[in-house]
Amino acid sequence: MTNLLIVDDEIEVGNFLSHLFKSKGYNVKVVNSGKEFSRIDFSRITFHAAMIDLKLPDADGLTLLKELKKQQPRCKAIIMTGYSTIHTAVEAMKTGASDYIEKPFDDIDLLEKQIDQLLISTGSSTQQHINDLALKIGLIIGKTPDMNQLIETAYKVAGKNVIVLIEGETGTGKEVLARFIHEASQRNKEPFIGVNCGAITESLLESELFGHEKGAFTGAAHQRKGLFEIASKGTLFLDEVAEATHSIQVKLLRVLETREFMRVGSENTLHTNTRLVAASNVNLQEAVQKKKFREDLFYRLNVVHLFIPPLRERKEDIPLLIQHLLQRHRNNSITFSKDALILLQNYRWPGNIRELSNFVTRVVALSESADAIITPSNLPLPINPGTPTKPNELSEHAFQEEREHHMEVLLQSWVEKTISAFEQKEEIDLEEVLAQIKQLESQVGKAFIKRTLKETHGNRRETAKRLQITMRKLRYLLNEKNESSKING
Repeated sequence: MTNLLIVDDEIEVGNFLSHLFKSKGYNVKVVNSGKEFSRIDFSRITFHAAMIDLKLPDADGLTLLKELKKQQPRCKAIIMTGYSTIHTAVEAMKTGASDYIEKPFDDIDLLEKQIDQLLISTGSSTQQHINDLALKIGLIIGKTPDMNQLIETAYKVAGKNVIVLIEGETGTGKEVLARFIHEASQRNKEPFIGVNCGAITESLLESELFGHEKGAFTGAAHQRKGLFEIASKGTLFLDEVAEATHSIQVKLLRVLETREFMRVGSENTLHTNTRLVAASNVNLQEAVQKKKFREDLFYRLNVVHLFIPPLRERKEDIPLLIQHLLQRHRNNSITFSKDALILLQNYRWPGNIRELSNFVTRVVALSESADAIITPSNLPLPINPGTPTKPNELSEHAFQEEREHHMEVLLQSWVEKTISAFEQKEEIDLEEVLAQIKQLESQVGKAFIKRTLKETHGNRRETAKRLQITMRKLRYLLNEKNESSKING
């Protein structure tokens, strides 16, 4: 018989849950306090599942959860919580809880379903589903404990209709994690739409998010739906949310509080049910302290907080990532020698997975053979061991110089590969071709900016003027919003 433990200080709730699950054939034990919990003889009864209230008069639900997991590690637990303590519930899931449910219980069928699924599912089946989803979207989980816990937590909260804030350095894969959350949710048949808040001007971003009416501004020839409307049943990903202007932050706060918005130039209120995932490469809490981000918006976004570790903290995953990135380039059997992989693992990768991806692309483009074995002697600078710089002290400046040196070769290689793909008579992966072109666009843009920065002795304003772009666009193309001192110095 299935044994279920219920820990709740409200006697009525305990009695209701006891009656509900006894009618389903479960053996139910109810305790109403931490003191009663401490009297349970875990050596005499094995619980298959537990429902633990986070707030008890004489105990903390998290403490009881840890004790339960210590006594019976295989017991699956659901945390019962009010909306105001969802953040704590997520922390409980990191501690070992399988799920959480909000009180009061508005949907009894959902409650029953959660318990039934909890008891039916096994650790292996859940892990297999996580692996399948990761493979589908190209997410490499790897072996590091922090990364595995991150993905497990993301999977657990994916099914909840709560806002998720993803933080991490540039290039760590925040959008890929957002897509994983979308695919793991019940919204996976609906749109996943992303927008970079730092890539476009305030007026265009407002129109992009909320839409506009015909004639709302110069050039608004037609009515246009905004992303909050288009993704109403799906997921909206706001990348680099810290770059949103004060005005946009105010409007975001309103739509998150009320679920209502108006198109630009309209007086009609529209409703959205979109699931919001926001991302930032800066620490938003620090941005709040520096008065660069609204505190009230931060707390609205920070319901579930996930942090992606930088690549230098998950070095053991680099060989897996390289293998995956090589598979994106068809018609090659390029491999890396053991010594080459050791050097790559010792490099700090300031640009994280994005830098690694560009590095692998460059290796493939410059390789003389489709089945070459890349050794330390033919690694591109600055990772080549012949350079005087130690692997863990390599500078991004040297990396950029080497990138510029090979620009002509890269351009020629891109042209040849694109023409070859276009002339193919068999099936081609158009998404891969477009992704490669996007990478080339980024590389070329950075090369022009770096060259102009040298010519202007690091003067960003003069650089932007010569290139006829805004300072905002310059920072976005460089992907170095937090590293201005590195360039100016």
